[in-house]
Amino acid sequence: MIVKMKQVTLLASQRERANALKELRRLGVLHVTAIKTPTSEEVYSHQNQIADIERALAMVSELPATAQSEQMEPSDVVVRLLEIAQKKETLNNELIEKNEAYSWFENWGHTSYGDLMHLEKAGIHLRFYKTDAKSFAQLPQEKEVIVLERGKEGIKLVLIGRTAEETLPLSEYRMPAYESAGLELRRDEIKQELRILDDEVNKLAAYRADMESLKKKLLKQLEYAVVAAGMGSEKEFVYLQGFCPVDQVETMKISADEHGWGYLIADPDDPAAAPTLLRNNKLIRIIQPMFDLLGTFPGYLENDISPVFLLFFSLFYAIIIGDAGYGVLFLLITLWVSRKYKKIPREPIFLFLVLSIGTIIWGAMTGTWFGSKAISELPFFKLFIIDKMYSFNASEESLNFMIKFTFILGTVHLSIARLWAGAKKLPSITALAEVGWVLILWCVFFVANQLILGETMPPFAIYLLIVGGAMVSLFANFQKNVLKGFLISLANLPLSVIGSFGDIVSYIRLFAVSIAGVTVASSFNDMAHGIVAPLVLVLAHALNMVLGMMSVLVHGVRLNILEFSTHLGQEWSGKAYKPFKE
Repeated sequence: MIVKMKQVTLLASQRERANALKELRRLGVLHVTAIKTPTSEEVYSHQNQIADIERALAMVSELPATAQSEQMEPSDVVVRLLEIAQKKETLNNELIEKNEAYSWFENWGHTSYGDLMHLEKAGIHLRFYKTDAKSFAQLPQEKEVIVLERGKEGIKLVLIGRTAEETLPLSEYRMPAYESAGLELRRDEIKQELRILDDEVNKLAAYRADMESLKKKLLKQLEYAVVAAGMGSEKEFVYLQGFCPVDQVETMKISADEHGWGYLIADPDDPAAAPTLLRNNKLIRIIQPMFDLLGTFPGYLENDISPVFLLFFSLFYAIIIGDAGYGVLFLLITLWVSRKYKKIPREPIFLFLVLSIGTIIWGAMTGTWFGSKAISELPFFKLFIIDKMYSFNASEESLNFMIKFTFILGTVHLSIARLWAGAKKLPSITALAEVGWVLILWCVFFVANQLILGETMPPFAIYLLIVGGAMVSLFANFQKNVLKGFLISLANLPLSVIGSFGDIVSYIRLFAVSIAGVTVASSFNDMAHGIVAPLVLVLAHALNMVLGMMSVLVHGVRLNILEFSTHLGQEWSGKAYKPFKE
């Protein structure tokens, strides 16, 4: 359920500014919106400090945390890590430069740069070139050159010039201004310095938790600074605005009266700007981790689809995984994690319990236990099998039954979305257009059955399309100019109907992915022979389970977030309610 919000404007005197902010933070019920762009020295300072900590944490994020060798302030650790990062960057740049210079000597020989300078003072200028045989043959005869090497990469040669200006029209390789021995020594020194710095970084990884605590503290200080800087002011007064859940408005009023604040509480001027607070019972709340994982959040004026999402996602998950044996493993792992890590949130645990149990039930009905036909034929497991759903029943009747089941599932799913959208539009007459879409969806269902399964479409199906199409055309864009609205809706109708056909047929992916998983598991079972059979089975089924989980994210989530949401008119344009609190 999306909690209703009230827009709150608070007014306080300048001298009470700090106290008002502290009290607001203590209350922790107001989602503050900035009156003006929140800029101040304090804001910039906190932002820079947090950015520094994040850079420091990135340096040690993958390193094991060791025991702290000495007591250090986390701020000092951050400073030292950033100093090390700067030093390492300088050393690495120097090492790249030295490596490039040293590569010249590896290619041309360990010639002394000092000797080259002595020759130049004596009027002998050496220049190093590389060319191909054709260009070499075209060199002027009067040029004095020495061939150093002939190879696949070309000809290396030296020009012995009498002046500094004497050159050849070839690619020149200038000798670096270093001695090769000195380069090699410096490269070793740099590598040693880098090793010492890396060792120090490894030791400083022990302070990662302290740095994370400092970051959390600074984030709270930044939040306070942003709220303070975003307040409006007028002469002797300051004011701010925000949103408060309706059930917390009375708390806000009492505090305002106690502290002498002026306040204005009203419905949101722009509901689209209001934050969204979801509040569900314990059963429905278990699906919230999935929304958090996807990063989706409904807008304030949109719908909380958590109950429907939980119901259908659980069913989609069970169908896609499709194996009761896998469901048992997931259930055992979930129970083990629940007992082993008692401090982790309970919602993900309960969600996986529901998903695992659903998978076991579905797998039992389809007779799928680790993709093994032999297990499914055991007397106990045969009790739960529904013949038309049996995974190892290759008859056309069984195949058509499962395809039709997915079509029914899809049509029901999308019909719920349309009816929900219609209920949201009441008492507007445009709600009738959504009822029309429900009729069209069921007509499309019968069309899909005829085209894909070869079933005869019932005579009344065409009337569903006619009546539904008329309702959509008349009421989808209902306006004063009825004819204009009718023509606009009618023009969009054909493509929308075709799209709905594609949406319903797309639910067949549930059955396709499920049967693919069973086939893969069964094939792995047949491949496992000999002494390595247990290892093959473990690895193969583990891979199949991973692929199944990936399919859930790709297909099971998509059908809820895309197809269902499209028919519902849900854009997931919301922002979470984040109260200003301690």
